[in-house]
Amino acid sequence: MDIIEKFSDTRELAKRIRLHALEMTHTGGSSHVGSVLSMTDIIAVLYGEVLNYNSANPSCDNRDRFILSKGHAGAGVYAALAECGFFSTNELAQHYKNGSKFSGHVSHKSVPGVEFSTGSLGHGLSIAAGIALSAHLNVTKYFVDVVLSDGELGEGSNWEALLFAAHHGLSNLTITIDYNKLQSLKSVDETLKMSPLHDKFISFGMHVQIVDGHNHTQLLDAFKVARLETKQPSVIIANTVKGKGVSFMEHQVLWHYRSPQGNEYLNAKLKIFKNQNKRQYAFINKNLKMIFKKKNFQSRLIIPKIKNYKKIKFKIKNSYLASNINDENVTFVFELSKLMNISEKSF
Repeated sequence: MDIIEKFSDTRELAKRIRLHALEMTHTGGSSHVGSVLSMTDIIAVLYGEVLNYNSANPSCDNRDRFILSKGHAGAGVYAALAECGFFSTNELAQHYKNGSKFSGHVSHKSVPGVEFSTGSLGHGLSIAAGIALSAHLNVTKYFVDVVLSDGELGEGSNWEALLFAAHHGLSNLTITIDYNKLQSLKSVDETLKMSPLHDKFISFGMHVQIVDGHNHTQLLDAFKVARLETKQPSVIIANTVKGKGVSFMEHQVLWHYRSPQGNEYLNAKLKIFKNQNKRQYAFINKNLKMIFKKKNFQSRLIIPKIKNYKKIKFKIKNSYLASNINDENVTFVFELSKLMNISEKSF
């Protein structure tokens, strides 16, 4: 089966997932943006480098299966699927709207690429273990990946599923824990202490790895090791930050339920842009004054003809944004980079 490798740079995929998630939760007024941002790098590495799939034939028999047990973060999976060609990214605008197939908690109904509807926590691992056992019984070569939140480990069904998976030697099953240490109202340890997770999983017969859940190299290496395991199910404990990529959302339980609105939304977009495009941002910041000193402003930029050029040019020349780029100047930086496509070859 073909692997769809649309993104050679999983970091670019992660950036797009984060931006889509912000847009979807903002427009639809839905919750859980912090949970999406927490797991985004895990999802980007899985869909960009690890999973075998065919977006043109989502139900092919020997595809790898992916289940998001923390279904409340479904916006991240929808975004990944859209970017990987399962459906148009334009459809994401329907997220959380009345009658939409893109429900707040991930749903497989009419959504190609989603294996199973989740959201009632603690069920995804049991389903994944059953699918992995089916592959063993039918001597079918595919892998099953499931992502769990740390908070849902308080559900006893997960530990029953772990016993089941170890008993049957489901080495084709990889369980990734999005270990951001926060859940709906307070920290995981305050709610129901889970540490030390590593020792618990070892005692349940798992092969365990611990990684930085935002380091794509570490994640990819861990998934490769898990794919080589032949006797045990694998657990990857991915240490993550809730709200990762947007500084004012990071480590904040508030963003489990709150949706970004107004300046929060615009500032969040800028912060993701800055984090993922630091070199380009620094270049714009450094050379902005030079741009305005040129006698012929338009001719000094190698820009394609765009509908919004005059509007953007007016913003630049008639605002303090021209002399001071900071976190509040969201619209300028985002639109300038996206619509004008400024690069070092522009001067």
